[in-house]
Amino acid sequence: MSVKILTDSTSYLPEEICRELGIIKISLNVVFKNKSIKETEITNEEFYPLMEKEGIPKSSQPSTGEMFEEMKKVVESGDSLVCVFISSKMSGTYQSALMVKEMVLEEYKDAKIEIIDSGSNCMQLGFAAMVGAKAAKEGKSFKEVVDIIKGNIKRSRFLFIPDNLEYLKKGGRIGGATALIGNLLKIIPILTVEEGKTSILDKVRTKKKAVMTMIDKLIHDSSIFGLKDVVVHHINCFNEAIELSKFIEEKLNVKPQIVDIGPVIGLHVGPGAIGFVYYTEKELT
Repeated sequence: MSVKILTDSTSYLPEEICRELGIIKISLNVVFKNKSIKETEITNEEFYPLMEKEGIPKSSQPSTGEMFEEMKKVVESGDSLVCVFISSKMSGTYQSALMVKEMVLEEYKDAKIEIIDSGSNCMQLGFAAMVGAKAAKEGKSFKEVVDIIKGNIKRSRFLFIPDNLEYLKKGGRIGGATALIGNLLKIIPILTVEEGKTSILDKVRTKKKAVMTMIDKLIHDSSIFGLKDVVVHHINCFNEAIELSKFIEEKLNVKPQIVDIGPVIGLHVGPGAIGFVYYTEKELT
C-alpha cells in the first residue's frame, strides 16, 4: 500500500511534475453567465479577452461527484490518500473535501484519508503537494507524509504584485476609490498570504521598487532560514518572469522554475502580475 497525493488546480503544478510524482489534480472552474469552464481547459490568452467581453466570472470549486470518484479510485485500490487544497478562506474546496471524505469512509471503512488546508494557493500549495508526493515516493509512512506537508506549509512564503489595481477592484478585493487613487499615484501593493487570506505586506510607488522589495525579503529569509526552492509566478508577462528568475539565480545561486498563474487566481490580480513562492529549511517566523 502506498500514499497518494491529491491537490487542486490552483496549485498550478506543472503537468510534468504531476506525472513524475503521481500527483492527482482536480480542477476549479471559472463561471461566466452562461457557461462554466474548468480552469485547466482554458488558457490565460483565451481567458482575459473572454473576461473583458462577458464580464467578471465567479470561481467555483470542483464538484463533489468528481472529488468522490478521485478519492474512491485511490482507496479502492488499497492505497491511502493525503489531500491538500486551496485555503479554506479562499474556496469551499476544503470543506467539500471533508464531507466527501466521510462519504468515502462509509463505503471503505478502513481507508486512510487526510484532508489538509494549505492556507494558500499557487505554488505555496503546489510545494506542499510536491514535497508530500516526493516523501510518498521515497516510501515514507502515511503519518510522515502528512507531517512533511504540514511542515512545508510553515516554511513557505508567497510574494506577488499586480501590474495595477483594476482587477483587485473588479474582483472585489479592494475598494473602487482605493483602486482609483492607487492607480493615479502609481501605488503598487506587495501582496502575500497570511492566515489563509491575501494581505498587503508593503506599498511602494513603482513596480520596479516592488520587485526589489520582494527580492530583499527573499534574500533576508534565505540568510536566516536557508532556501530550499523557489518558483517564479507570472500572468502573461513571461519576459519579466525570465528577468526575475535570472536575477534570483545571480543573487542566490538557485535557478527558479517559471510557472503561470491560471484563471481562478488570476481573475483577482490580472495580467502583468508577477511574484514568487519559496520555502526554507527552517520554519519561517
